[in-house]
Amino acid sequence: MKLILLLGVLLGVTWSLETFAGDQVLHLKPSNEEQVDLLNELGGLKHLQLNFWRSPSYPDEPVDLQVRFAGLQAVKVLLESHQIKYSILIEDVQALLDEEAREMRLSRQREVGQKNFNYGAYHNLDTIYRAMDSIVAEHPQIVSKLRIGQTYEKRPLFVLKFSTGGNKRPAIWIDAGIHAREWVTQATALWTAKKIASDFGKEPSLTSLLNKMDIFLLVVANPDGYVYSHTTNRMWRKTRSRRPGSQCVGVDPNRNWDAGFGGPGASNDPCSDSYRGPSANSEVEVRSVVDFVKRHGNVKAFISIHSYSQLLMYPYGYKCTKPKDAEELDTLGKSAANALTSLYGTRYRVGPICSVIYQASGGSIDWSYDYGIKYSFAFELRDTGRHGFLLPAKEIIPTAQETWLGLKKIMEHVRDHPY
Repeated sequence: MKLILLLGVLLGVTWSLETFAGDQVLHLKPSNEEQVDLLNELGGLKHLQLNFWRSPSYPDEPVDLQVRFAGLQAVKVLLESHQIKYSILIEDVQALLDEEAREMRLSRQREVGQKNFNYGAYHNLDTIYRAMDSIVAEHPQIVSKLRIGQTYEKRPLFVLKFSTGGNKRPAIWIDAGIHAREWVTQATALWTAKKIASDFGKEPSLTSLLNKMDIFLLVVANPDGYVYSHTTNRMWRKTRSRRPGSQCVGVDPNRNWDAGFGGPGASNDPCSDSYRGPSANSEVEVRSVVDFVKRHGNVKAFISIHSYSQLLMYPYGYKCTKPKDAEELDTLGKSAANALTSLYGTRYRVGPICSVIYQASGGSIDWSYDYGIKYSFAFELRDTGRHGFLLPAKEIIPTAQETWLGLKKIMEHVRDHPY
């Protein structure tokens, strides 16, 4: 398109990825397929460094787009010239980042000399790992820590195991933070770990569950990316692996699983945020989980926690056909969403990935379902875009509390419906 080509000439400049002063997040709603295609084409222009927080999918489905300050007016002119309606969701991304950093500093200061860990704050990887160690130390009869592998940058991948004993009992797998910038997911997973450990022996349903099954919880599924999102680029999504011949870093770990690998919704461009990688399971972070689940051999539920959009989804993403268990998964998903909503009124949409958001290949829960794990679900936590990936820390605990109700509903169903 001529306008897009003109933008490429006018804006052939380089920006720093570390600061986002003046960047805005625009909320769009394309009304037809042509507008969806235009947005996808626009997102492919590397010099613009546009960042889809919610990607274009279907007409009338929302799109959230972070636009660099230098290109803001030109992008708005292009949208207006194609009658694509937009509103400003976030006026200045850097202002939110500065507030987030200030809250983290204050939280660290308050924690100095205090005994209690603050689960209502965002923490770096080392602090999360220390908190996991504390949970194990406080509840050794029920919690242990397993190292299931290491990342590209040689950081350990730690899983918390909740068990009353026995070998390879039926198990539930939960992971969070596969996309680095989704900080509320790692925080929610850490709160959940403490909740499981603290409630065992006190809450009858959870106690019954752990007397029959084990829970494995991977609190930070993408440690390298998570560290990078703290130290260098808050908006980082991918892993940090490097490939010969490419200056671009990282793979989208939720496009790297062996489930329709390389199909729609995944990019073959190493610079793309949705780059699938050179081959299925190329990322050691993905391969470590696959190997663990296969070695265990008795995982009955596979739940992956993402943000944002307030969705509870089941397979498939790589194709738009319903799984054979669609009716049961849909009923269970709606039951879990209702349980979640009952606490604070937070409403979730439920359905298969392909219809609820978009077609996307190489996803974790598609792999787990095709591997035979019937109860495969993905949560997309708060919110619906007001803050997006920059959810205020004050919402961590409410998010974790309501998510726990949805998780518990799924886990109870798995306990009561063995297969």
